[in-house]
Amino acid sequence: MRETLASTPPIEETAWIHSHQTLSPRWQSNTLSPLSAIPIAISRVNQVDAGRLDIEMSAMLKEQMVKVFSVMKPGLLFQYEAELDAFLEFLIWRFSIWVDKPTPGNALMNLRYRDERATDIRGKIRTGLEGPGLTVYQKLWYCVATVGGQYIWTRLQSFSAFRQWGDSEQRSLARRAWLLVQRIEGFYKAASFTNLLIFLYTGRYRNLIERAIRARLVYGSPHMNRAVSFEYMNRQLVWNEFSEMLLLLLPLLNSSSMKSFLRPFSKDNSSGSGGDETLCPICQANPTTVYLALPCQHRYCYYCLRTRCAATPSFRCARCSEPVVAMQRHGGSINTEKND
Repeated sequence: MRETLASTPPIEETAWIHSHQTLSPRWQSNTLSPLSAIPIAISRVNQVDAGRLDIEMSAMLKEQMVKVFSVMKPGLLFQYEAELDAFLEFLIWRFSIWVDKPTPGNALMNLRYRDERATDIRGKIRTGLEGPGLTVYQKLWYCVATVGGQYIWTRLQSFSAFRQWGDSEQRSLARRAWLLVQRIEGFYKAASFTNLLIFLYTGRYRNLIERAIRARLVYGSPHMNRAVSFEYMNRQLVWNEFSEMLLLLLPLLNSSSMKSFLRPFSKDNSSGSGGDETLCPICQANPTTVYLALPCQHRYCYYCLRTRCAATPSFRCARCSEPVVAMQRHGGSINTEKND
């Protein structure tokens, strides 16, 4: 061992200096690289839920606004429905995005808008969520696209439908304008579908407007946990399925048979033997044309007894629950055919 160490030639001091000078630029380029931004992944579910919550908030405001104008002339508010929607969208934009605050849906989902163009220039990022908010131009373009664009498109569609552009002559100007509107709508839907696929893959830019102005949704607070309680959702699903089951089964049940089956268990037995025998047990009135249910001989109105026997062949007497096999006019002959 000593002989091996003794035979190893000593390393020159200039070799260390040369190695340091060679590796130092590479090390500095890696530590100070502008690509040192931490890649972040924003939950796609949170972004979609935030948009849905904004829509629900706008619908709630619209419902309250409609109640305010409920005393006005009927149909007047319907004529200005597009203006009302645009006004509500403008209010939400004015008191949220314009003042650098998140929309109601974004606030509930812990999201905010960030100018993605500015984050490309910044070098040192600690969590990946830092970055300035939207600029004034981005806010204005967002308002023009969401409020103004949606209003103009809604009015254009209603105007073309009212003027019947699609039913005009083949070479008329209205027909060409209608075809142009249809092509623009088809192109927008195709672009929106493509943007949706890209959003599902990358998690950036829910719609075309955000992609055009490069406004990305990021978490407002990096320390807020995504705690979702499914208790209310489970309760809602249970009641929804239960109501659907009742809607399916109730038409299949015979109401008269159920009443006859439950009558002995009810506390109120006013239609039983303790009631007035001269009244019809169905309409609780004095029979004008008295008929008797056989074989129990209880008094009924002719129309009450006739309709019940025609609707339910196995009709039972409302007083004693005996099966009614025939009906007889009071003091007359027996009518054995109930369903005629």
